[in-house]
Amino acid sequence: MNERMFFAALNRRRFLQGTAALGAAGAFSTLGLSRALAQEPEKPGELIVRAWGGSWVESLKAGVSDSFTAKTGIAIRHDLTEDNEIQPKVWAAVAQGRVPPIHINWDTTTNATKSALRGVTEDLSDLPNLKNTTELAKPVGLDGYPIVNTYGYVYVLAYRPEAFPDGPPTSWKVLLEPRLKGRIALYNDGIGFHFPAQVAGGGKLKDIPGNMQPAWDFIAKVKEQQPLLGEDPDFTTWFQKGEIDAACTISTNAREAKKNGIDVAWTVPEEGAKFDTDGLWIPKGLPENELYWAKQYINHALTPEAQQVWLDGLGLPGVVPGLKPPADLVGDPSYPTTEEDFKKLIRISSKVQVENESDWFARFKAIMQG
Repeated sequence: MNERMFFAALNRRRFLQGTAALGAAGAFSTLGLSRALAQEPEKPGELIVRAWGGSWVESLKAGVSDSFTAKTGIAIRHDLTEDNEIQPKVWAAVAQGRVPPIHINWDTTTNATKSALRGVTEDLSDLPNLKNTTELAKPVGLDGYPIVNTYGYVYVLAYRPEAFPDGPPTSWKVLLEPRLKGRIALYNDGIGFHFPAQVAGGGKLKDIPGNMQPAWDFIAKVKEQQPLLGEDPDFTTWFQKGEIDAACTISTNAREAKKNGIDVAWTVPEEGAKFDTDGLWIPKGLPENELYWAKQYINHALTPEAQQVWLDGLGLPGVVPGLKPPADLVGDPSYPTTEEDFKKLIRISSKVQVENESDWFARFKAIMQG
């Protein structure tokens, strides 16, 4: 779906459902359950939700997990195993007919799509609250809802204003400046950086994935700058300790450092910045009662109340109409809400990413280790 069609549909739904979404809690319960209490399956003692650490899990806990426990009495345990590490464990459990190690996976849409195509995810089409979501919740190129997208995010160029006295950096090429050697950071697999690197290296987005040599050439130059490589919580820590001046990271990480009193800002450079989504899914093989309650957790995550608190903590736009952006992110390029906002961002087909991401990660790591 192209951007204009996407926003036309989005605006129609907001017009028709903007207030209905907030009233959904009255029409159903907060969980949107249609069964009477006496008919509900036995409640498990806990549900295990895989999550990212730092401000990510704290926001999920505050917005979704704690309120779910308050409503159901079911404890939530957050498993902080990295998404790429849990994936083969889940796949193996399903293939061998074993109960999977988690009930719910909070995952990147690309990783989740790989699991969906492998046939290890439960269908979530019957969740009542799906009818109150925008088209962003629907995974593109998949039948039904083997996963549910829950929000979008931007891989911004985060920076310390003190290191850029003349104003925000306008290009990703700033990472090549000699003064920033040893003072920049990227994800350890390059996620979020491959596409802007393609443009910064003189290539074109339309050549992805067929000809990405411009991206690899640019990344090879960045490697000479001795970048720090890590995961989400690392970026917040690096900014807080003053160890980096610029980074390609999700805005949430820079915002968390800023909330902790560090002078950090972020921008979308002229080459653009990657826009992506994360979602929730359930692996096959759970006992029936645990599957039921795992679905109710995801259904609860799609309520306006849960999304507002969860995504306020992350500073990200959700999939329920009527959510209010945090005061500090109104009009911010990292919180896209309009068609104009999305024109500045890079959106590559999930299918292309699924088919090529493992190779891109391997190529990035080979360059950095070379």
